[in-house]
Amino acid sequence: MPNPEAELHIVFFCMGNICRSPTAHGVFRQRLHAAGLQSRVWVDSAGTHNYHPGKPPDPRTQHHALARGYDLSDLRARQLVAADFERADLLLGMDWDNLALAEAMAPASHHRKIRRLTEFCLRHDATVVPDPYYGGSEGFEHVLDLVEDACDGLLRHVQHRLQHRGRSRGTP
Repeated sequence: MPNPEAELHIVFFCMGNICRSPTAHGVFRQRLHAAGLQSRVWVDSAGTHNYHPGKPPDPRTQHHALARGYDLSDLRARQLVAADFERADLLLGMDWDNLALAEAMAPASHHRKIRRLTEFCLRHDATVVPDPYYGGSEGFEHVLDLVEDACDGLLRHVQHRLQHRGRSRGTP
């Protein structure tokens, strides 16, 4: 359930919400915690398809994430729903196909909120976060490399946006 007190709401999404989007969810929530912003930014993840409702992230996803210090065990898959487009300030997709599906689901007035996560990469020149589901360990590691990079850039973006909001509201 979204935190109504949060100033920004971010939803990461992929196809089934068991590999890429929960990885981004877990990595970014840890980045927010380290920056002391966890109460100001609400983070969630979802899938464009309802393939795994209520299921935890893929065991391989959890294994590789945990090896880098990200515990995803509390996350559960869910489908992207109309309320996400209303509540979220930013919806970040992992690839072109899922971006197109989200845009098809969203009212036109919310299309501006939908972006690719890799737009925030600082070091990698990637257009998408590829689906590791049918591959081996290297795919899950590559996802983590891209997601960590993009989450670093996203954190900068969020910090700037929160500073701008604070000034526009007259707070320091």
